[in-house]
This record gives sequence, C-alpha cells and structure tokens, in this order.
Amino acid sequence: MLDTPRANRLHIAIFGRRNAGKSSLINAITGQKIALVSEHAGTTTDPVYKAMELLPIGPIVMIDTAGLDDEGALGELRVQKTKEVMDKTDLALLVFTPENMSFSLENEWYNELKLRKIPTIGVINKCEGQNINLQTYEEKFQIPFVKVSAREGINVGKLKEKIQENAPLDFERETILGDIIKQKDLVLLVAPQDIQAPKGRLILPQVQVLRDVLDNHAQAFTVTDAELKDALGILNKKPDLVVTDSQVFKKVNEILPSDVELTSFSILMARYKGELEIFVKGAKAIDDLKPGDKVLIAEACTHHALKGDIGREKLPNWLEGKVGGKLDITVNSGVDFPENLSEYKLIVHCGACMFNRKQLMTRIMRAMDQNVPITNYGTAIAHINGILDRTTKMFKFND
Repeated sequence: MLDTPRANRLHIAIFGRRNAGKSSLINAITGQKIALVSEHAGTTTDPVYKAMELLPIGPIVMIDTAGLDDEGALGELRVQKTKEVMDKTDLALLVFTPENMSFSLENEWYNELKLRKIPTIGVINKCEGQNINLQTYEEKFQIPFVKVSAREGINVGKLKEKIQENAPLDFERETILGDIIKQKDLVLLVAPQDIQAPKGRLILPQVQVLRDVLDNHAQAFTVTDAELKDALGILNKKPDLVVTDSQVFKKVNEILPSDVELTSFSILMARYKGELEIFVKGAKAIDDLKPGDKVLIAEACTHHALKGDIGREKLPNWLEGKVGGKLDITVNSGVDFPENLSEYKLIVHCGACMFNRKQLMTRIMRAMDQNVPITNYGTAIAHINGILDRTTKMFKFND
C-alpha cells in the first residue's frame, strides 16, 4: 500500500472556508498530525498532499487546501491553487461550520464540484454542543452530510463510512492490459534505455505494464530495441503481444512480423488514464494541420529536458515532417494547462503516468468542450508512422 504511486490512489480533497477546521479534519481522519493546525485564519497556504491507507478503501491521497475565502492578491493565488486541486479530485469533502449559515461561498464551490461531476460529502465540523439539523443542509445541497467534531473526535468513524459509501469505483481502471491478454501469453516488452531513462531504473509505465503482465499470470520478456531481432530469433514461438516505447515504433514495426499484435506503453497508459478512442480520433486530426498552426504539447511531469527530448525535439520534428512545414508549438509541463484552448488546432498529451485518471479526464473534457482535438504521444506517433490501426486494433472500441 505504501509503495502505491500517488497517481494510482483515490484523491480525496477537503474544501472550505478559513478556520473551518479542514486541517484538523485531515488529522482526525488519518489519526496523525499531518496538517498544521492554528487558530489563525489562513494557516494552510498551498495544497498539502498526504498518501496513506484508509481501510477498507485502500491507498488514498488526502489533500488539504487553502480557505475558499482567502483575501488579498496572495489570497487570490491561493484560491486559484485550491481550484486547480479540483482537476485531480476523485471525492470532495466540503466543510461547513454551524456559525455560518449564509452558504454563499459553499454554494459557489459546490457548483464547481458539481460541474466537474465530483462526488461530494458535506461535513459540518465543530458540532460539539451544537443542535444541528442535517435536513436543512441536505435539502439545500442534495448531497450526503455528516456532523463531526475533528477536535473532539466525534463522528469521525461515521465520516469514514460516508467516504467508503461515496468513493467512486471507477476512479481507476482495473487493469492496464489484463483484458487483452490471457494466462500464459508471452508479452514482449521493448524498453529502450537511452539518455532520457533514469539511471538504474525503468520508467514508471514500463514498471506498471510489467507488473500488470505478471498479475494476469502471463509471461513477460523485456529487451531493448537493439536486442529485438535477437530475441525474436531465440524464442520458440511468436509473442502474443509486443509493447514498445512509442519513440521506436517505426523500427519495431519494421522488424516485427505483421501477424504479431503491437502497441506501446503510451497507448496503454492513454487507455488506462483517459479515453483511448478520443485520443485516436485526435491523432487523425494531424492530417488537417497546416504550417503555422498552433499546437500544444502537454506533459504531466516537470523534468530537465536533455538533447533529444521527446516533447521538445522529437515529436515537434515528426509533426512538422508530417505537415510539411513549421508549426507554432507550445510546450507546457506539470500543472500548467491553459483554461482557454481555442487558439490551438491540436493538443498532444504525454502518457500521463504521473496523473490520476481524474486529472487527465479533466483535460480531455476541457478540450472537447472547446472543440479542440486531443491525442497523446503514442497515438500521435503511431499515426505519423501509418500504424495507428495496427497498434489499436486489439482494443474493443475497434470491434
């Protein structure tokens, strides 16, 4: 549980006014002094993340946020950071206190959560010695409520029960490739170890796919692209599936017999974290690009770009080669993602292994709402190389 990557955990975020007791609530739920608690309003400035295990749900991330009523220029920035947390929130706890019955800010933020289709639990904190009518709150917001005292530990168990009851079951897909392989299948993984690969380690998608192969009782065989021909020569049967790094799609496609199924780590992650069918449609929009068009390349993580970086060099060069001229390309990394996407003709996203599914789906929905095609690295590279059908035909949406 403790080794589960943050991106694969249920994300539970706590929203509310300053001094509503959000930090105390996190400490009560976790049973640890994780968040700094103070009588002074605005103690929590930036979102605070804590990975933990919450039985019987399993591994989760609790997110403490700044107050919705933070003030001043700096306060506005903190509120914006809090709003960005919604992009990755699977389940929200909206905190109220008995002395505040105006509900103005709470209603505004609940509508934000509702718009994003985030399941929400209302939490009335500081309930000790208070006569609270839950029906008043439930009629106003149409969500489940529980009254607690984080400081006294009252009804924290009931809140955990509400979390269990309302936690979305589909916050993460059950498997990366378990539905397209069978027990005893031979899965050949092609994992180039170039200058971009972390020294002494495989990158996260490679590790996760390898683990998923083993969890589904299939056989994994891993080589670099330089050893692919030799590997095919020594195997006593053809692989049932080959999963490659998208950057060597062209080379692997030329070496691999045409009757062997081929896909990539990036395409698998696109399906696991987002909606592959949307990305495939977006990849075909590359054909409509013209020189000078604006393209956004979005990366989930921040890293020091080295020579030959896929997002900053390789992918732009491949796109411009396909288009036949220069494109106006912007590269955004980490949480930076424009609200207004209308100026772009295409968005190309990375595999999003560092995002939870909610965060990537938020970006996909934003692009769709603004009628901007969105694809990802793997599907885009497959289409550029003319092998998109081959690399996606094993998935059900192509039936």
